[in-house]
Amino acid sequence: MPLLLKPIFSRAFLFLYLLGIVSSIVTVPNYKGAQMYENAPLELFLDVYVLCAVLSLIPKRLRIGKLNTYPRAIAKGLVYAVAYPLYIIDTFCWVKFGATLNPSMLLLMGETNSNEASEFLTTYLSADIILSDVGWFLLIGLLHIACAVLWQRLAGSRLKRNSHLPQSKRWQIMWHTAGSLPIAALLSWAGNVSMENKRLFHHTMTRETIGEVEHDLAVHPHTEMYQPTMRLLFSIYSNELIARQLTRLKETSQDVKVDSCEVKSPEIVLIIGESFNKRHAQLYGYDKPNMPNQTRLMKSRRLTRLDDVVSPWNLTSFVFKHLMTTYCVGDDKDWCDYPLFCQIFRKAGYQVNFLTNQFLPQAKEAVYDFSGGFFINDPEMSEVQFDVRNDRLHVFDEDLLKDYEHLLPDSMMAHTDKPQLTIFHLMGQHVNYRIRCPKSKKKWTADDYPNDSDMTRKKLGVMADYDNAVWYNDSVVNQIIERFNSRDAIIIYLSDHGEEVFGKGARHFFGRMHNAEITKRLAEEEFRIPMWIYCTRTYSRNHPDVVKAVRSAKNKPYMTDALPHLLMGLAGIHCPYYKEKYDLLSPQYDTTRPRILKNTTDYNKL
Repeated sequence: MPLLLKPIFSRAFLFLYLLGIVSSIVTVPNYKGAQMYENAPLELFLDVYVLCAVLSLIPKRLRIGKLNTYPRAIAKGLVYAVAYPLYIIDTFCWVKFGATLNPSMLLLMGETNSNEASEFLTTYLSADIILSDVGWFLLIGLLHIACAVLWQRLAGSRLKRNSHLPQSKRWQIMWHTAGSLPIAALLSWAGNVSMENKRLFHHTMTRETIGEVEHDLAVHPHTEMYQPTMRLLFSIYSNELIARQLTRLKETSQDVKVDSCEVKSPEIVLIIGESFNKRHAQLYGYDKPNMPNQTRLMKSRRLTRLDDVVSPWNLTSFVFKHLMTTYCVGDDKDWCDYPLFCQIFRKAGYQVNFLTNQFLPQAKEAVYDFSGGFFINDPEMSEVQFDVRNDRLHVFDEDLLKDYEHLLPDSMMAHTDKPQLTIFHLMGQHVNYRIRCPKSKKKWTADDYPNDSDMTRKKLGVMADYDNAVWYNDSVVNQIIERFNSRDAIIIYLSDHGEEVFGKGARHFFGRMHNAEITKRLAEEEFRIPMWIYCTRTYSRNHPDVVKAVRSAKNKPYMTDALPHLLMGLAGIHCPYYKEKYDLLSPQYDTTRPRILKNTTDYNKL
């Protein structure tokens, strides 16, 4: 048989290719417009061909002393032993959890003990799994076994029948040429269309931090991990990257010291929003009344709007690593070499409550949530940071208030003299605006926007969804404020980053442009964010100096990587990590500090 054809005319090629194609088909997301990776058939052809070519180079039989061994058969057996379980597990995860193998799933598997594994198998392994898409791979396996048995029998009888027939050299040359040329052309085509994806996968798999990996996957084009093998390798590598940063963070956490704490603010509440375009905020002059509650509070002068605030990144995970540690852009070393501010607050005597609607480990967790939440969800780091935290995610943010009431009922709060730091991390206007507001509470439709030659009805509908999400977010934030309104509390709200919503210069686009040059326009849409500070009546009466400092900070330039220093200043925490030059309310605050976006561009110079 021609050398070029040998890898193809094997059971290994047939069934491995079949596994890959079926996997690509059954894991296509179930939403309108979703389709299989377009280069999957050709790229898979190349991948399987190369693997089978390597297998064909292994000797079929090898004599070691008096013992005959069959290294090629052993190698193929190992390939099947890995491939079939991997494809079955990947598809099982897709069927049961709506996600293929990913870093979060691998991490959860690694943390599962024998009892949990047994309970999992009892719960999820049922007869109906065979009738799901997992059944295709079981069927392919059975066909493979049947084919191997039949092939073995036919090979013996064919050898007996054809052993006496002469071989024609001319026929062999014609067969080699006729068979090899199309395969060579197909391999060349497959190599050409696969090259870019292979390059991008290699680039992603050689990044130094999980944040860099996430950024790679946020830009276009990015690698398509269209096969379980790629997804498994990516998951292993991602977990290795977070393990490195967790090790450094844990080493840092062992030596955290607090000198003293004045408890200047008995209750500090931090609300972290998501993907908030400042241009779409009524609080900042937007023409749709989508923030009536916060606008009312601003007019009462208890809420002070900050007018010149930017985020250091337009990716949630990057932002959170800056928000949660005392690291500021421009400091030495990396974020994971600095203490987490929640740990500092606990050391200072505060009770720290953390309620998130985004960063909780789950099988279906996206890579950006995995990247942003790994140092919050690690059991050891969670223990040093938080006294109380929720353990489930919700469709809508208002259910975080129910979590708060369940975990911290009024009866408990009435009998505690511990100062409190409470953090609410909302889903806000994250990604799919349409589902960020309950249908019963939606206020706008596409009909409520003027006709514009640049805006189709579909775009107007997206804009309406965004404004409805802002409207709903206002009601959630107001409920949080009302929860603390009778207390001696100061409340801070900020969004993690901004968002494109068909703005000037990008009327075609919503979301974020992760690989674009940071221009003044892009910075104003994606990095400039809403932020405000609210003082309750009791707090205003007891802390007039803070109220005065808040109002005087209204127009000061600020970047949210310095937030922990503002919070430590409000608490009156004295420790080696607090720097007055980063504290917005301190007389020593540095208004000339460069505000570097994505470690590349000074916002002050745009």
